[in-house]
Amino acid sequence: MKQFLSVADIGDLKAAIAEARSLKEDPFAHSALGQRKTLGLVFFNNSLRTRLSMQRAARNLGLDVIVLNTGGDAWKLEFADGTVMDGGTAEHIREAAAVLGAYCDIIAVRAFPGLQDRDDDEKEEILSSIIRHSGKPVISMESATRHPLQSFADCLTVEEFRTGARPRVVLTWAPHPRALPHSVANSFLEWMRHMDVNLVLTHPEGYELNPAFTEGVQVLHDREEALASADFVYAKNWSSYTSYGEVLTRDSEWMVTAEDLRHTANAHFMHCLPVRRNVVVEDAVLDSDHSIVIPQAENRIWTAQVVLKRMLEAMN
Repeated sequence: MKQFLSVADIGDLKAAIAEARSLKEDPFAHSALGQRKTLGLVFFNNSLRTRLSMQRAARNLGLDVIVLNTGGDAWKLEFADGTVMDGGTAEHIREAAAVLGAYCDIIAVRAFPGLQDRDDDEKEEILSSIIRHSGKPVISMESATRHPLQSFADCLTVEEFRTGARPRVVLTWAPHPRALPHSVANSFLEWMRHMDVNLVLTHPEGYELNPAFTEGVQVLHDREEALASADFVYAKNWSSYTSYGEVLTRDSEWMVTAEDLRHTANAHFMHCLPVRRNVVVEDAVLDSDHSIVIPQAENRIWTAQVVLKRMLEAMN
């Protein structure tokens, strides 16, 4: 594996999930694989689970880890070619990425969208520039359009908690006070389409996602109909795609409640975290046996370890 940007890079998903379950049982089985190699974690945005799970997975494989927070630790970067750098940017991405490549064997990057210009965000300028100029394998730790590490862990979680064939998995929009990216929702749909599940998407009018990610997915605007007989309910907010980056409604009726789950098939509740209590989901759900958000978060370690392991194996 030379890059990890989407589900297209994982190959046989069923085999990848089985590999993650094996690593979960024996985390240090390949502890010498990454010895004398370095993973660089580059954060353009905040992180808790992504940062810690990547560090833990790397150390399980014997990798050294360097963490760079660009907001306070690095020079302000310029991305445009041919620009006269007599303004606020002090370093060009061409040099910065090349230096990262000189210092690190694998580079992982986290860069959110600006949610101002859809075309600019979908160019994935930061991620693509580091791929182009570093010369090293690159992992997306969330980009403007996808969050593949999260979605891989979500697939592992569904596989672990499913109790029958073809469970009903519902991704539901939930309210939030801020405009949030589409990456988790996009990626979740993209990956779940490769799972043997009955996948349903529900959201208010105006919150349609990029059609490239919803093709073939059942979309219901009637939330009660969507949740009926659900085995998994995954709540996530995202801003408008058509009215790009806008918050069109904060309708509290879309918050996931214990009453909602009474209409499901005793559904498991999932969320990528962090989650705003009593805005996205009420305490009665998050603190109940329905919630599997902590096992879901732990699974970030094992799926990240699969990605790193495969990249290291490709080097040897």
